[in-house]
Amino acid sequence: MSTSYQIRNARIVNEGTTVEGDLLVVDGRIAGINRATPAGVESYDAKGCYLLPGMIDDQVHFREPGFEHKGNIRSESMAALAGGTTSYMEMPNCNPLTITHDALADKHVRAADRSAANYAFYFGATNDNLEVIKSVDPLLACGVKVFMGASTGNMLVDNEETLNGIFAGTDLIIATHCEDTPTILANEEAAKKKYGDEIPFTEHPHIRSAEACYKSSSLAVSLAKRHGARLHVLHLTTARELDLFTPGDLGSKKITVEACVHHLFFDDSWYPEKGADIKCNPAIKSAQDRLALLAGVNDDLIDVIATDHAPHTIEEKARPYLEAPAGLPMTQHALVSLLEHVRNGVFSIEKVVAKTAHAPARLFGVRERGFIREGYHADLVVIDPAQSTDPAEIHSKCGWSPFSGIELHSRVRATWVNGHLRYRDGSFEPGPMGVALEFER
Repeated sequence: MSTSYQIRNARIVNEGTTVEGDLLVVDGRIAGINRATPAGVESYDAKGCYLLPGMIDDQVHFREPGFEHKGNIRSESMAALAGGTTSYMEMPNCNPLTITHDALADKHVRAADRSAANYAFYFGATNDNLEVIKSVDPLLACGVKVFMGASTGNMLVDNEETLNGIFAGTDLIIATHCEDTPTILANEEAAKKKYGDEIPFTEHPHIRSAEACYKSSSLAVSLAKRHGARLHVLHLTTARELDLFTPGDLGSKKITVEACVHHLFFDDSWYPEKGADIKCNPAIKSAQDRLALLAGVNDDLIDVIATDHAPHTIEEKARPYLEAPAGLPMTQHALVSLLEHVRNGVFSIEKVVAKTAHAPARLFGVRERGFIREGYHADLVVIDPAQSTDPAEIHSKCGWSPFSGIELHSRVRATWVNGHLRYRDGSFEPGPMGVALEFER
């Protein structure tokens, strides 16, 4: 099975530039651009297409263990390859929760046996596992996930002493979900009084409100500043919250922030049409918020773009508002949805690559990935900007996408992981599993 390729005639996007040329991959590593091609190297013609470093998605929920009826490591990592994501960092709110050393080790064992993409896992915080967090091996966890808002199981961390202990007691990146639970519960009760059990989905951004987000994210930022902690605020949704962060290169920051592809694409005008299919936490909010997030990406206030991929079954999503779970399957369409912004003149293709590949690699210290550099692992994606994505081609186990019925004008043509061509023109190629991400810390 070959791990050596010449990817010819590509528009190679990397580190702020786009150049046309041929990329040589030898034995799974990038050997350079426009180099002489050794004998026996397979050729792939990428004429008219972009060649990008594969997306490193710093926030996914692949549902294993415990919720495999929604998705599993195998199915969702395959969907990731179909979307050009070659590495992911997976969240701890499964069953059992990833809040012990044994649970973290179990995820690594599972992924080694079945993950098509490269992988890493967050360690989960609770109100009562602070001492365990302090002893986590920094090479086995990409970060500590803190749900500073309503979440699955016992993962709401709302004890002030514990929060201070986490921010003071770990050198790992602290990744936070920021929503204030008391504010959300009060908003939900008000909606019940107004609508009874028939709350419309249009109320979701009012229940999971901008106020709830700001109250929690401002607390996280204040804790990080107080303790000098390394904070990464996940899935920002509001213009107001942007005021908490500073622009500039992430290398100069200890406090960073992420936006997700669905918050950059959808706004509250989509709720009447999409309903539960765009119900997620934190909520998709106003058009003004969406525009502010897009500007925040361009201004380098927002450091990383990710997916928060979180599949649920069609049957679960068909329930009324109060029963329908929050979360969207996003990994397969993340990059092509971002290329809509490129097509519309909002982002440059170089900005997309910076936020989806370069930035997460730098932020988490991922070793030898996230860039098209000589000697780096060949994690690569070819995207055709002139061929639309087939909306019926869904690889997530849940079988649906919030992008159904929406034309996405580009298409992932091929994805390499560690030099292995694993996805090509709608079909998966045989090859070895992905490997655990290594960190330089």
